[in-house]
Amino acid sequence: MELRLIAVGRRMPGWVEEGWRVFARRMPPQLRLRLLEVPLGRRAGRRNINAVLAEEGARILSAAGNARIMALDCQGSLLTTAGLARHMAGWMQEGRDVALLVGGPDGLYRDCLTQAEHRWCISPLTLPHMLVRIIVAEQLYRAWTVLQNHPYHRGG
Repeated sequence: MELRLIAVGRRMPGWVEEGWRVFARRMPPQLRLRLLEVPLGRRAGRRNINAVLAEEGARILSAAGNARIMALDCQGSLLTTAGLARHMAGWMQEGRDVALLVGGPDGLYRDCLTQAEHRWCISPLTLPHMLVRIIVAEQLYRAWTVLQNHPYHRGG
């Protein structure tokens, strides 16, 4: 089974790529964590933002394929680590790939949100999208350690 973080934006700073890799490498082979980057929509001139979001959304949904979709959205529900671990346990039992969607500076296109089985708000704070990649990777690793009774996770 594969967990895909599908994020709008490319060419991240080295510290972002390294932070992502640290946690992606820790995931077990049966729960591979993969990053798929889609380019930002062109925002030049007076281009309509809905057209830009539609373009990004089409790329995101294409990358998701038939995976279960979890959209990262500030209007979504907050999850505890235990809650994320419960989601992960269900995903693993089903064996279906999961796509976690991260929008660009203007968020996710409405089709991405309506096709999501769950909308997850990782924080009520506004976080830079590059940092979200690392936080999500770490939280997925942490959820897996909870399921394995691994000592990495010692919190509640």
